[in-house]
Amino acid sequence: MRQKSIFAAVAAAALLVLATGQAALSDSLGATKSSSATAVAAATAGCGKTPTLRSGSQTITTSGKNRSWILRIPDNYDNTRPYRLIIAYHWLNGTAQIVDSGGSDGAVWAYYGLKQLSNNSTIFIAPQGINNGWGNSNGEDLTFTDDMLKLVESNLCVDTTQRFALGWSYGGSMSFAVACARPTVFRAVAVYSGAQLSGCNGGTQPVAYMGIHGTHDSVLNISQGRALRDRFVSNNGCTPQSPREPAQGSLTHIITAYSGCRAGYPVVWAAFDGDHTPSPNDGSTSTSGARTWTTAEVWKFFTQFQSGPSQSPSASPSQSPSQSPSQSPSQSPSQSPSQSPSQSPSSGPGACRVTATVNAWNNGLTENLAITNTGSSTVNGWSLVFTLPGGQTITSGWNATYSPTSGQVTAKNMSYNGTLAPGATTEVGFQATHTGNAGKPTSFTLNGSPCTVA
Repeated sequence: MRQKSIFAAVAAAALLVLATGQAALSDSLGATKSSSATAVAAATAGCGKTPTLRSGSQTITTSGKNRSWILRIPDNYDNTRPYRLIIAYHWLNGTAQIVDSGGSDGAVWAYYGLKQLSNNSTIFIAPQGINNGWGNSNGEDLTFTDDMLKLVESNLCVDTTQRFALGWSYGGSMSFAVACARPTVFRAVAVYSGAQLSGCNGGTQPVAYMGIHGTHDSVLNISQGRALRDRFVSNNGCTPQSPREPAQGSLTHIITAYSGCRAGYPVVWAAFDGDHTPSPNDGSTSTSGARTWTTAEVWKFFTQFQSGPSQSPSASPSQSPSQSPSQSPSQSPSQSPSQSPSQSPSSGPGACRVTATVNAWNNGLTENLAITNTGSSTVNGWSLVFTLPGGQTITSGWNATYSPTSGQVTAKNMSYNGTLAPGATTEVGFQATHTGNAGKPTSFTLNGSPCTVA
């Protein structure tokens, strides 16, 4: 990512911004423990329609200006299925194109790495900021966000309980701004190395919040990230605390899930021993979107919020959104695959299908597993057993616990995804290292019954 050489330039920009009171920050990209009850999916007006929008570059007139953005629609898009939607804001002097492509890290880092984990389950938007930033003058970037959502949701089938936003630095600041101003539009946000640079209109209602920040950030001091976090610790009714943070030189990260939060509104804080980057790597001072732990943790945080069968289409969000996130349990998914599931697997075997998708690079990979109950009975608590190819070792995971980390592995449900109704699907996954064999398991059993491998 070659960030080290540009920190000084970005720091100078930061001083200028803070001195003039303007919102600006970031540079070139080179690169949990919370549970949620199932919310009823509220579908948009685009459900059932043949869309006129296509993946790729888009333009829209908003606040009297012509703004550009990039849209990515899942392959084999189904207009009867409400999709999750994620908006990814770029950093200062970044672009929507780099967010969309992944920059020098390529597709593995597109949309901060979330696109590769989505397995065609998510609609992605990469907006372009004015002057490559998010000054949000007179709320124009919030209006831009509103107008993009209205256009997308009038064309495409979106689950309005599954809208998310994230970004790094200036993009993190914009994600914080939408959390403040659009708390009933966005289900959760992830703020990487942010500060209050794009404003906070409102900022009194709860939103599920994840903050990620380097302990010795030379551009936006970690104290600024803590201040953003603490606003939502208060809004979400969490018990205040001073989370543990790693010592300088440890080259590690520590993730803290706040306790006592209002049901459905977890707060998670991820502090790492590092500087101003969205893609830190444990055990190294280098940064890489292909190897960072942040991707899996943010994906885990977002995908804990599940939806059930859809209702009739609802209106797209306007300046004053109408759909409130459904409530869910307050305890938040753990940092690593160590937490034991809250339910015991039901004794009866059931038919199942597993779709495994692997994204690999030179010595690592991520694997997404979509588990579908194809039987006629509800599964209450599940254990998925599979054997990893030789040389693969799981380093982190999301939406399940994994034990052991190599050989024959058992993945068990978390507290929030243990029930699988007939026809229902849950998505889990993990990140692993490998020694040359990046293949996927060839067979799976769910609660002891063999699954069809798709």
